[in-house]
Amino acid sequence: MKDIFIVGSKGIPAQYGGYETFVDNLVTKQMSNDIKYHVACMTFNKNTKDYEYNGADCHEIYVPNIGGPKAILYDLRALDWALNEIKKNSLKNGIIYILACRIGPFIHSYIPKFHKYGFQVWVNPDGHEWLRAKWSKPVRRYWKISESGMVKNADLLICDSKNIEKYIHESYQKFNPKTTFIAYGADVKTSTLTANDTKVVHWYTEHDVKPNNYFLIVGRFVPENNYETMIREFMASDVEKDLVIITNVEHNKFYEELKEKTHFDKDKRIKFVGTVYDKDLLKYIRENAYGYLHGHSVGGTNPSLLEALADTKLNLLYNVGFNKEVGENAALYWSKTPGFLKDLLERADRLTIKQIDNLGKKAKQRVIDGYSWKKIVDDYENIFLGR
Repeated sequence: MKDIFIVGSKGIPAQYGGYETFVDNLVTKQMSNDIKYHVACMTFNKNTKDYEYNGADCHEIYVPNIGGPKAILYDLRALDWALNEIKKNSLKNGIIYILACRIGPFIHSYIPKFHKYGFQVWVNPDGHEWLRAKWSKPVRRYWKISESGMVKNADLLICDSKNIEKYIHESYQKFNPKTTFIAYGADVKTSTLTANDTKVVHWYTEHDVKPNNYFLIVGRFVPENNYETMIREFMASDVEKDLVIITNVEHNKFYEELKEKTHFDKDKRIKFVGTVYDKDLLKYIRENAYGYLHGHSVGGTNPSLLEALADTKLNLLYNVGFNKEVGENAALYWSKTPGFLKDLLERADRLTIKQIDNLGKKAKQRVIDGYSWKKIVDDYENIFLGR
């Protein structure tokens, strides 16, 4: 039995973001009987508990809600828990899999402790966290230093993007890092909802949106996702469809700044509709969008991009390596050059049904061939078991 300790996700069942969804699928879709997963789960409740979820042992780790540093404290406490479990149960020759590069300045002190029991320390480096605009300069500096420490000390780095893997080798050549590529996943099942379902009728009515008459954006409302470019260019276009934006803008300073700069609130086509946590409803909304706009500029294989390719036929992606690697010839691409996206939107608005259907078939096939959860879980199990 191979014991795999997973550190760095907020926990399962997944209620949060990409890492949590990944761990949930890894555990839920497990095929091999030779793997035992042990998953760290974050909690702000001091009364922690252990529980089983689809065969995985889950352990809650308490951290005080102290803002950004809580994630670093969580990872360190999770490593302490993993080490104690290994000692207590006399476990040997397993893997500690750390998601993200938050604890680079501390990791070197843990490596020999795990190696003593034959456990390797593997890391998923995520995207370029140190480039995110939401961080102050000192925090960005910490992220870069931390990334360096993780790359230097990890026994293996599993990159979910070939572009991230290339970046690791180019930036940290002096460490001669050992890497491999395993993508993130998505499912290609269609929504179980229909146009007559109450929640569907309510959502479309509430936001005054008509099926197949809107472009869609889904993602975190942060500057590096290029919302300003997408909104400005849409406003400049003669597209009569709506631009529906599913995101959380509550208490968001960036939202107020963008409203001041662009006056998007004066354009009735621009519709911020809040968040949609119902996965089946979100899938239906994606399936019935005329097109999807993706502006992410930082990170590896982005979950919302895979979901868009799986569900939406027409996808307009920001032209960077991460997005092109995933979309290939199944999408259209735009740059931040003024007028470029405006023109692309207007051209996209005039595509024939057959042209859109062809793009949709290619997009779904991209997910089936390279990003299905079955493939991703199989790839992980093979590498965990040394096949």
